[in-house]
Amino acid sequence: MARARQVGAGEFKATCLRLMDEVEETGQEIIITKRNRPVAKLAPVKDEGLRPFIGRSRGMISASREDLLAPIGEDWEVDADL
Repeated sequence: MARARQVGAGEFKATCLRLMDEVEETGQEIIITKRNRPVAKLAPVKDEGLRPFIGRSRGMISASREDLLAPIGEDWEVDADL
C-alpha cells in the first residue's frame, strides 16, 4: 500500500477543494500537517448506505387529513373568563 501523501496546513487551506476532488477520484488519503506534525486526515467516504439528503425522510412524516384549525373540544384557562 502506498504511503499517504502529506500536505502542509497552508497548502491545504489554499487548495482544499482541489484536494477533495483528488481524494474522491483516486481514493488515496491525504495527511494534513501543521509544523510537520500530522493533525488531520482527508479520506474518501465510502457511500455504503448513504442516502441523498432530498427525500431522506420519505415515509417518516404523514399528512393529517383533519382540519388543523378546528376546535378540539378542550376548555382552556384563557376561555374560562369568557
